[in-house]
Formats: sequence, C-alpha cells, structure tokens
Amino acid sequence: MTSADLIPMKPMTKVILFLFLVFASLDFCKSTPEQDDPTPTPWPPQFHSILVMNNSGILEVIDLWYDWPNGRNFNIIQHQLGNVLHDLEWNNGTSFFYTLDSSKTCSSVQLEVGILRPNWLDGATYLGQRKVDGFLCNVWEKADFITYFEDVATKRPVHWIFYTGREAHVMTFEVGAALEDSKWQAPVYCFDTAAETSTDSTTHMLLDGVLKGSAVL
Repeated sequence: MTSADLIPMKPMTKVILFLFLVFASLDFCKSTPEQDDPTPTPWPPQFHSILVMNNSGILEVIDLWYDWPNGRNFNIIQHQLGNVLHDLEWNNGTSFFYTLDSSKTCSSVQLEVGILRPNWLDGATYLGQRKVDGFLCNVWEKADFITYFEDVATKRPVHWIFYTGREAHVMTFEVGAALEDSKWQAPVYCFDTAAETSTDSTTHMLLDGVLKGSAVL
C-alpha cells in the first residue's frame, strides 16, 4: 500500500465516480435491438411433396417433384374423381400438359422463364406469424402472387395461398427425394406435328395455382 492509498477521496471525486457507475449500469441494462425479420428458407435442390389444392371447394391432389440440378419440375395432378394431368416443366421454359390414359391428349406452352430457383422467395415481404393447419408459421408475400407459410420449428413449407384465392396444403415434404429419369419423358404423341402448342385461356387456367417461374420471378 502506498501513501496515495491513505489519502481520503474528495467529495467531488465521489460524485463523479457515482455518476459514472449509474450511467454505466443504464447502458448495460439497455434492451437489445430488435432482431431483423426472418427470411424464407431456400428450397432444397431436390424434393418430393404431396399437396392438397382447394379452389373454392374444388379439390386436387398434386404429386410434386422438384429437381433443380437437372432443370426440371413435375406436377402430377389428380382431379377429384377425374383424370390425372401431367404438367412437366423444363428450365428452358417449355411445359407439357398431357394425360397417359386412352385419350392421349397433350399440349405445350412456352414461357419466358424456366422453373423456380431454390431462392425464388428472396425479397418476399414478411407479414409476421400466423397459425395455419395446426402449425405456427412465419408468413411472407411475394410479388402480389403468393402468400407463403413456413413452419417456425422445422422451416418446412406448410401452406400457400395464390392471388386467385386457390390454396395449397403441404401434406408431405421429402428433402432429397428424386424421381427416376424414365418418368420425366413426355409421351411420343406430345411431339407429333398435330400436337397443340397452346397459349390460350385454357392453358392459363392450367397454370393457375401451380408455381411457375415466370409468374413470381
């Protein structure tokens, strides 16, 4: 101990020290800044999902296969008590719509943009949290086209609402699942010279409610 340690502290020095301790404690107790809004989880490069679609009571089941590495997307659409429509999409913008029953119908459409990128939800507007289908979800809106619900706990998609009001309920989501290559081949009658290349309202009705790259990018 030195002689300086034995010198009493002046009153003014005590006041300065007291104020320093008060302000330091106030700074320490400040609440942490609010966290940034969450961002949607990018889609995995490959997945398989079963969707139940509801369009004002008209129901469909979609067997969805997404395959970004190979530039392709497949929607196999079962209409309730009706036919099965195959919607095969390629990254060059070509889509084929065909049946595999005896009718052998097929039409195609050429879009400006190919299939959705895994990060297609980048830039979506965060709307907060809502509970849907029994899951607490983060919710985003993208380009006035779709409202997207993602499970807070697992980051899996749960529910989609399209701008038309059509709703998709995600029943399964298998990350990494891939459909064998032979299933991705459109039937030969899609390439007949008589096959229809359609851009009319019927084709646009087929596009409604199925995620298309050109619709949201």
